Amino acid sequence: MPNADVSKAVLAQVNREELVAMCCDVVNIPSPTGEEQAMARYMQSAFEKMNLRVTWQEVEDGRPNVIGTLAGSGGGANLMFNAHMDTSNSGRETFLTGIGYKPHAIIKDGMIFGLGIYNMKGALACYCQALQAVQRAGVKLKGDVLIAAVVGEIEKTQWGEEFTGKEYRGYGAGSHYLVCHGIVPDMCILGEPTDMKLVLGHYGTLWVRIATRGHYVHTGFTSGKLAENSIRRMHDVEAAVWEWIPQWEKKTAYGNKHGVVNPGCIRAGHPWRASRTPDSAELFLDARVPPTMPLAAARREVEQLVAGLQKRFPDYGIEWETMVSAPGAEIRPDHAMVRALDANHQQVTGARAERDTVLWGSDASVLARYGIETVNYGPSSGPRDAQGEKVAIDTLLNITKVYALTIADLCG
Repeated sequence: MPNADVSKAVLAQVNREELVAMCCDVVNIPSPTGEEQAMARYMQSAFEKMNLRVTWQEVEDGRPNVIGTLAGSGGGANLMFNAHMDTSNSGRETFLTGIGYKPHAIIKDGMIFGLGIYNMKGALACYCQALQAVQRAGVKLKGDVLIAAVVGEIEKTQWGEEFTGKEYRGYGAGSHYLVCHGIVPDMCILGEPTDMKLVLGHYGTLWVRIATRGHYVHTGFTSGKLAENSIRRMHDVEAAVWEWIPQWEKKTAYGNKHGVVNPGCIRAGHPWRASRTPDSAELFLDARVPPTMPLAAARREVEQLVAGLQKRFPDYGIEWETMVSAPGAEIRPDHAMVRALDANHQQVTGARAERDTVLWGSDASVLARYGIETVNYGPSSGPRDAQGEKVAIDTLLNITKVYALTIADLCG
């Protein structure tokens, strides 16, 4: 923890009004996956105003990472703050009606509502305001401080010929490019929405497609052949998968959680031609994998499940594939960054930060593979509900103060 004089000087420079204004600015820039360009330009301008060295990485056309670096004098640890610019939803979904699901910032009851405020544009604003507080306080840094605004983190993927294009290229696409092209700090803080808890470990995932085959025929010729319908066959397969899920949950326990399997999608046939039986039916699963289980071992578990299904239903034409493989991540509780966040959280809030294990993933999956120790600690406010994304302004302010003190602590 920085000494009392440094801490006092840094905290005095955290500006509530500037923080709120920037949070509203970034929420008001629509940036669903594949459409991050305008948000990147805003961050470039913000970094330039802070006199940071700006690195522009064109991940693909119209999808840049932008990194601002404050160089230290040398000999200190290099710390990165990383956040994705793409939002969980586009804001165009008609079924999401809450004010927090739209790219329009609204201040209400001491909170900021709006798409991206906790996942995770609010964190970007907190990073910038924290570093500005350190600059204004005149703290001399030995290590570099980097703020990386990256594209394509949201959990989505291309599949087949139907779902292709920029809007489907997520799952760490930006951070993969980031580290592959020269940005390799010593450690990283991800301001994912953790409710100011220190998340020292999170699960990874396997996305799996399981398909059944059936006959393709006009409804008029289906009498007595219901068992050959691929949807009916998938009904049997799905029932067996539900029986298997508790085994997975037990086998993948980690921290204070157990693994889960989400049957996320079922596809079969054509809504415009219900007069034909579907030639295939497909079940898509999201199986969460603890960081202590290698992905190859997780895949073997699924492989054994499918082998059992094929033996049990030999005429169903069962096939399968894995579509996403993202490992979990964890960090030691005694890491210097964790200790710093712990101490500074306590100084700002008066209480020790809670610890948590989560089932969602983050770009720590990518960064950890490059030896960049990463912790998740960021702003959100309470359980998710129909209102959508929201964060208390006081939470954003406290997180900014903790970040600022941690910069002074680790890099000063």
